[in-house]
Amino acid sequence: MTFLARLRRLVQRALIGALVVGFLVVGGTAFRVWQVAREDDRTHADMAVVLGAAQYNGVPSEVLEARLEHARRLFRQGVVEYIATTGGRQPGDNFTEGEAGRIWLEEHGVPADRILEVGEGADTLGSIRALAAAARAKSLKTAVIVSDPWHSLRARTMAEDEGLDAWTSPTRSGPNVQTRETQLFYIRRETGALLYYHLMKAPVDAFDGIVL
Repeated sequence: MTFLARLRRLVQRALIGALVVGFLVVGGTAFRVWQVAREDDRTHADMAVVLGAAQYNGVPSEVLEARLEHARRLFRQGVVEYIATTGGRQPGDNFTEGEAGRIWLEEHGVPADRILEVGEGADTLGSIRALAAAARAKSLKTAVIVSDPWHSLRARTMAEDEGLDAWTSPTRSGPNVQTRETQLFYIRRETGALLYYHLMKAPVDAFDGIVL
């Protein structure tokens, strides 16, 4: 066998190996996104963390309302002592997502002194970092992450990286969890976003047209 033939074979094997490793990494990450999405850990925690979503002049969108309602149930069941509402404002908004969440919770019976409003962050990572700082100021160390199922693993990973002891209790209602097509879309999206976060420790700006 000539030197060129041996070199060609080595290159082919390296490429095949890289493809296999890539497939295993992507497939394994997608499986973990799916697996954590099915978890509902209601171990007692200092706070439920509601990840922000769209709001309209102080009124939560269906996605955000589903998350808030789930956190309210956790609070009423004694799972958490506080509810943290997160998320900043988009250009032109009069309210932050955190503020809209706080207003909704107060209107639905959650005492104001049990709500930690953190109206900062243009993406999940920014919101989690702002939340972690606010939590440290109040000596809150444990958190139940409340978001859509497919978002749970990435949000929990970010929270743990910011020093919180975190687990997940995702909402099972809302437009993001309605159909199998929607679920598959978000699993693919979250797999890519999580891999990017692991690599860059940064959010994917406007991934699939949506800030993550």
